[in-house]
Amino acid sequence: MKTAIPSAPGIERHWHLIDAEEAVLGRVASKAALLLMGKHKPSYTPFIDTGDHVVVVNAEKVRLTGRKEEQKLYRRHSGYPGGLTETQAKKVRQTRPTRMIEEAIQGMLPKTKMGKQMYRKLQVYAGPKHPHQAQKPTELTIG
Repeated sequence: MKTAIPSAPGIERHWHLIDAEEAVLGRVASKAALLLMGKHKPSYTPFIDTGDHVVVVNAEKVRLTGRKEEQKLYRRHSGYPGGLTETQAKKVRQTRPTRMIEEAIQGMLPKTKMGKQMYRKLQVYAGPKHPHQAQKPTELTIG
């Protein structure tokens, strides 16, 4: 018996809509990463990108558990000596709320060229509106 390996033209990509309002950040990120990788499909192959497109709305209303709002730090480095910048999650939510979800999902994807390709299929919006109605995304609920 031969194993069927999907080819690029034969991969069917769907669109999914995740509403992050009052949902826990990690649960939203893990569900989105699973969809972007294509692990929910029977045709999943680790070395081929079989994943779907994911649209996340209401990123500014995502929930953090415990005291993460004050304790969690987002770090970035300019590349120069002493160029490390640390920002609290509370401030990140006020200035750029999509960054919280984007970084959480990106951390769950493979750290390869294919992982970057999967990440490009993610769209995150701070509010409830998005410009992808024409793709008819399937709405998913995060419990």
